Amino acid sequence: MGRTGRLHAWEEDNVIPDIQTIGKGLGGGFAPVAGILINKRVVKVLDQGTGAFSHGQTYQGHPVSCAAALEVQKIIQKENLLENVQKMGSLLSSLLKEKLASHPNVGDIRGRGLFWGLEFVQDKATKEPFEPSVGVAIGVHEMGLRHGIHLYPGTGTVDGRRGDHVLLGPAYNISEDDIRYVAKTTADAVTEYFNVLLRRSM
Repeated sequence: MGRTGRLHAWEEDNVIPDIQTIGKGLGGGFAPVAGILINKRVVKVLDQGTGAFSHGQTYQGHPVSCAAALEVQKIIQKENLLENVQKMGSLLSSLLKEKLASHPNVGDIRGRGLFWGLEFVQDKATKEPFEPSVGVAIGVHEMGLRHGIHLYPGTGTVDGRRGDHVLLGPAYNISEDDIRYVAKTTADAVTEYFNVLLRRSM
């Protein structure tokens, strides 16, 4: 719902899904809300069949959550936040790559808009991941907290067990100065973490 610079991430890939679930960005974190969008092709099949679609949630149609989601979407449109996501995302991409692409333990930097991931590897050439016992993703996350930034950790992305990364997802209304802070602080945290790890292994 805007995180990649388009309201729907699939718009940039020229793909039209049959079913799309939406949440998180829908209500901007102000209220728990989610939804489902169904392509007219799916609706047509249901209409030509029994016409029944058995579904329901305990809090479906909750008026406070729906009101929050509607207001968030209005603000995104009114304040041109998708344009800001694209512009600041492009800057974040270039700064992360400038500061970390040559780091020997950064295997990849990938993302779109204001949704970026840093993959960590033992060997840049082979992309060999660290063993889970090293705890790289959580270690980078903890170092980030010491530097004043939250880097969301994830593991198991190579084979369900090995593979470390962190995610960055700044606010849609972030400024250029804040993007520069995010990129510098992220690079500082990653660099310091691996310097400490290297010293421990010597």
